[in-house]
Amino acid sequence: MKAAPLPRTRAAASPRRRVWILAVAALVSIVVVWAYHYPPQHYASPVSNWLPVEPDRELTDDERASRVVFGHMLSTPPVRSRGSKIAFMFLTPGNLPFEKLWEKFFEGHEGRYTIYVHASREKPEHVSRLFIGRDIHSDKVQWGQISMVDAERRLLANALQDIDNQHFVLLSDSCVPLHNFDYVYDYLMGTNLSFIDSFYDPGPHGNFRYSQNMLPEVRESDFRKGSQWFSVKRQHALMTIADSLYYTKFKLYCKARNGRWTQLLCR
Repeated sequence: MKAAPLPRTRAAASPRRRVWILAVAALVSIVVVWAYHYPPQHYASPVSNWLPVEPDRELTDDERASRVVFGHMLSTPPVRSRGSKIAFMFLTPGNLPFEKLWEKFFEGHEGRYTIYVHASREKPEHVSRLFIGRDIHSDKVQWGQISMVDAERRLLANALQDIDNQHFVLLSDSCVPLHNFDYVYDYLMGTNLSFIDSFYDPGPHGNFRYSQNMLPEVRESDFRKGSQWFSVKRQHALMTIADSLYYTKFKLYCKARNGRWTQLLCR
């Protein structure tokens, strides 16, 4: 009968190798701890990376003032808060049919979100306790008109009063969550980007609505169309409600030939 070979014993790691492994582990730990406590200041990057390209003409007084204000907002690091929250802003004509679904989405995550409801036609009858008392002062809204922009700015102004709100999401009454709360929270809080819709549309409901009266601040080559839905960081939310120059240009001159307004964005 043939004897089975004895199992080999693993050679003990040399002292030098153990020291090398411990050194690498310590270095990785230090980097992780440092990144956690001192995350990169994304908005501290040069303001020129965020502001529009300097035009090849002399700026108007209003443009220069706007650039100073916006530049200061973008170069100021965001306020660090242990209780950073996402502001969920609902723009709706009345009731929210998916309140119970949103309640399930929010449950167990108190202190990490806030809710704001702008109802343009009738006061909603809330079926979820999380939405009770979350209505803000609202006004009538007509699709494609400047009143829709006013409603969005009204929601942002209310949400910005909470210093812990660091990201702002505009939602409609037909929106539903596609991922769980942790996924959405980690993604939005982990990015330094804002998300808006902006595209070139040569049709009658797009760039055809451009007016030469918007010059010199808004050039036709920079004119873009987009939907009203957005997801923005706090700095960009502040810029949106602080702006009066471009808001006034669109309010006065961005009209369709049939007299209706359009939702448009300037790149």
